[in-house]
Amino acid sequence: MFKKTVLLAVLVGALSLAAFADTQFSYSDSGGRLWIGPTGLRLSGATLQSVNGIFGLGLISGANLGNVSFSTGHLLSGSLQTGAIFAAGGSFRIVGNGQDGLARGLIFSGTFTSPVSWTLTTLANGKYDYILSGSVSGTIRGGGTTSGIISQMSFDTGTGYFRQLTGNQGGGGNLVVAPEAGSLSMLAMSFIGIGGAMWRKARL
Repeated sequence: MFKKTVLLAVLVGALSLAAFADTQFSYSDSGGRLWIGPTGLRLSGATLQSVNGIFGLGLISGANLGNVSFSTGHLLSGSLQTGAIFAAGGSFRIVGNGQDGLARGLIFSGTFTSPVSWTLTTLANGKYDYILSGSVSGTIRGGGTTSGIISQMSFDTGTGYFRQLTGNQGGGGNLVVAPEAGSLSMLAMSFIGIGGAMWRKARL
């Protein structure tokens, strides 16, 4: 009987730790418009094109899996033309449309948790690329907190600096999903139950 109790402890512990472990997923998008709003930079109309590792699924890719949008906090320093830093805050959302097995509706909702950088890069052909990057944190569909890094690259048409509006060349991010509170509770209750079983065995 004692051996069975130990085996049960190992099995339940392994399952609980599996639930406790963080998971990761990544995404990519393209298209849409990046523009300066009253409180910071905003991306709208970007098409979600791939998701990898979300909800235990592998790589899902397609021409249109949903949309990605975000807004930053206000401008802290620098300029829109030569590079800048925007405040944390704003919002970040990934929404699925139900294509190719991906859930329909809100997948991730969060906010920027650190200042967002807006970096100018000059290309060999004289055109300019701007790369926006920052840390985000929020919640994922089905529960669990999510945090990670996103990078969004936009481009100006022609050789002019960014002014008010530009097309979105593409972007992506890597996010880590921590277990929801229920998983942590399961881990605690499992070990409490195991401890009680072993205590009763010791008294016999």
